[in-house]
Amino acid sequence: MADRKSDFALPTLDDLFSTQEERDDARLEKIRDIPIDLIDDFPDHPFHVRDDEDMVQLVESIKTNGVLTPAVLRQKEDGRYELVAGHRRKRACELAGLTTLRSEIKDLTRDEAVVYMVESNFQRTTILPSEKAFAYKMRLEAIKRQAGRPSKNNSAPVEQNFGGKTSRDLIAEQSGESREQVRRYIRLTNLVPELLELVDEGRIKMRPAVELSYLDEDSQRDVVEQIDINDCTPSHDQTIRMRKMFDSGKLTAEAVEAIMSEEKPNQRERIVLRGDRVRSLIPKNVQLKDTEDYVCKALEHYAKYLRHRSERDSR
Repeated sequence: MADRKSDFALPTLDDLFSTQEERDDARLEKIRDIPIDLIDDFPDHPFHVRDDEDMVQLVESIKTNGVLTPAVLRQKEDGRYELVAGHRRKRACELAGLTTLRSEIKDLTRDEAVVYMVESNFQRTTILPSEKAFAYKMRLEAIKRQAGRPSKNNSAPVEQNFGGKTSRDLIAEQSGESREQVRRYIRLTNLVPELLELVDEGRIKMRPAVELSYLDEDSQRDVVEQIDINDCTPSHDQTIRMRKMFDSGKLTAEAVEAIMSEEKPNQRERIVLRGDRVRSLIPKNVQLKDTEDYVCKALEHYAKYLRHRSERDSR
């Protein structure tokens, strides 16, 4: 488990000899309305705050009921505050026209704040691959620093041992992902933004994306250019070949073009649908992996409608 103060610190004398009511009162003393203009976002916060339908609902809830769950802040040396948990609540308060944010001030170190921030955001129902990637990377680096080990290049991260478990083992246990899947997510942080966006959209799957993450920026840009030209993304086999050529110093822009221009069996006949337009017509409770099934069922239903209308008009 994580080396987090809130989970493993021994109880103090005050904890042992105080009532729950007294402890609750002590916590309430740390909850205050903090001016929003004194609150800085968490540095390199990996989770996106979107002005979507959910945000609209949160704004209306805050207008009616206020902030029910306080945000979590840590005080900085300059007297300002750093937002650890509650970025959506802060944004909703701004949109609602409020000038303060109901917050709990916690005494956290930088690495404890990273752990708290990541774990609180992993309670979201929808998390993009890019968000997981940078969150896992931040969490891994925080664990290493807490263990007294310097952060290394994450292409070959040094593993700190915790009672027979590595830092990545700990993250895997806490997240419910396999150790190898955690490694794959962290590799995604080496992708250029254009490729990472395609991963978020589901157009590039995890394994091809991991292979592409081993290419340098110039080669990745060449892949992006060919994706635009050929209107298709590389297969796992194609990315494996590109990585092997890159490792041997033979991956030129011409080589990327030759590989990407190959006709794949599943792309001889392809229908291109704009992701943003299609997604806006699909209920939010339909997960990305179920999108194809949903669209096919919708098309079947529409085909029946057209057939019935045609039969009716022919009478």
